[in-house]
Formats: sequence, structure tokens, C-alpha cells
Amino acid sequence: MPLSQPVNRSPRHRRAITAEAYQREDGLWDIEVRLTDTKPRDIELAGDRIRPVGQPLHDLWLRVTINEDMTVLDAEACSDWVPYPSQCDTIGPAYRKLIGLNLRKGFRKAVRERLGGINGCSHLTEAAGVLPSTAIQAFAGEVISIRDNGEDDPNPEPPYQLHGCHALRFDGEVVREFYPRWYGHQPTPKPRAEAAPAVATAPRAPAVANGDRGGQANDDGNDAVPADRPTGTSG
Repeated sequence: MPLSQPVNRSPRHRRAITAEAYQREDGLWDIEVRLTDTKPRDIELAGDRIRPVGQPLHDLWLRVTINEDMTVLDAEACSDWVPYPSQCDTIGPAYRKLIGLNLRKGFRKAVRERLGGINGCSHLTEAAGVLPSTAIQAFAGEVISIRDNGEDDPNPEPPYQLHGCHALRFDGEVVREFYPRWYGHQPTPKPRAEAAPAVATAPRAPAVANGDRGGQANDDGNDAVPADRPTGTSG
């Protein structure tokens, strides 16, 4: 079903994020993301600079090399077009901090911790958010078997994709038709860790006027495949 017919409008900005996966001859996989920002007009930049129409505001690349366990073995980033040349485009080496992370185990949270804010480029960090789902899509049918879970399937666990979205919920029509073995399945609740006993602590000193704002970082740890990504800024 297409979107509804919009009112008359004119294009003002285009952000495109494309992701591609490649199987290498050495058995590893490259996941490559490109982010571009373009406008259908000249772009006014700080310092009375003009970026002529047709030239992007951003053209950024991020590549990770992973094994079949989705562990990042290598990573690199480059910034071909940026609003502040010789400044924005020096952050690429920082993205080697992705090495050692696993795309299926707390990846986005770890990226925020290592490369959030002034530790990275907001746009490259946003691009990193699509790496896990791209890898899973690439692995499906090649590294990850697509199981229909018939009665002859000895695996006691449901296929990984089930109950991960509204269409594939265990009580839904898709599961009833294509995965009848798991129709109505009740997933086992994950045990919660017991809370540690409260420990009395000394009161915190008030924030001082040296830039300490007393804020706390978002540390919810939510890292499902469709998790939210940092939005970044236009420049």
C-alpha cells in the first residue's frame, strides 16, 4: 500500500543511507554503509562559504569486517565530503574502536559509549546503527538457515525471526500458516537478575560552574535490531 497523496511540495533535503554486504574470498564478510546529505540548491556554510548545488554536504563511509559470529574484526571510516574540511574528516581512525564488538550483543549501546558525542562523528555513529540488521539480512539463508520448523526439525527453539515483530508474533496469522509448530507458543521469560542490596552512600557534592551539568547518559541497553539511532545534526 503506497503512502497517501501528499499536498503540493518541493524537495529541500535528501539524506540517504545505503548498506551493502559482501562475502570475501577469505571467508569473512564486509558490511559497508554510506551516508549522504544533499540539497537541490547551493548550501550556505559557516564563514560565508557556499557549497554549489550538486555537491553533497556529507558523503561518509563506514566499513566493518565481521566473521560468521558477527564479531567485528576490522573497521574503517572515511569522510569524502564534510562541512568543515580538515576537521570533520579527521575522526575516521576513532571508528577502529568498533573492533571487538559483536553486532548481535549490545552493539548499539557500545557504539554510543565509545563514539557518542565529541568522541565521534554524529553522522558516522548514526550510520553504524544499521550494521546489525544489514548483517542479519545478509546472513539469512547463507550463514543463518531459514527454518520452517516442520515436525522433522530437531531444534527445540523457534526460528530466530519469530516473535520479533507484529507480523511474526506467535499468535499471528503468519506463524499459524507458515510455522504451525510454533503457533500459540509461549516464550520462556528471561530470568531477572536480583537487585543488589542498597548501600548507603555519601551525598553528592553540588555541580560546580566548570561545565559539569550533572546530567546522566542514556544507558538503557536496548539493542534490538530496530532500535532507535542517534539523529545527528545537519552540520
